[in-house]
Amino acid sequence: MKRNENLILLSRDHHFGLLCSWKIRQGIKKNVSYERIKNYINYYWEENLSRHFEIEDIVLPETENNCLQIQMEKEHVEIRKLIKSINQSQDIRLLEDFASALCNHIRFEERIYFPHLEENLNDEKMNKIGSHLAQIHHKEDDSYQDEFWK
Repeated sequence: MKRNENLILLSRDHHFGLLCSWKIRQGIKKNVSYERIKNYINYYWEENLSRHFEIEDIVLPETENNCLQIQMEKEHVEIRKLIKSINQSQDIRLLEDFASALCNHIRFEERIYFPHLEENLNDEKMNKIGSHLAQIHHKEDDSYQDEFWK
């Protein structure tokens, strides 16, 4: 299914999020130090993911299916908690948990939440999302220097 043009910027962000998850998993497979992967997660959070969450909270409207909105918000909270835990621990399982939570969250939005918006919002509401996104969105950048995943 082709993504509505008003949601494309968020879908492009999601591509980088999936790449972030992949990089973390590659680092784990290569036995890269916890600290190096943790530093990347903090970089990605500060430079991209925190802003992406804020933008979603601002531009994505509530719909009749409030359960989807609640799930999205709960997953945002879960990911924030995982980042906090990662910074207070050395448990490598938390890194995989973060990669999985991020990947699953993106899949939820792309496969369930966005199609729901596309089916249930009229053109005027979708255009309002797109217009607002165009004003506040920043282009994702993942130019992290320590390429531990290679």
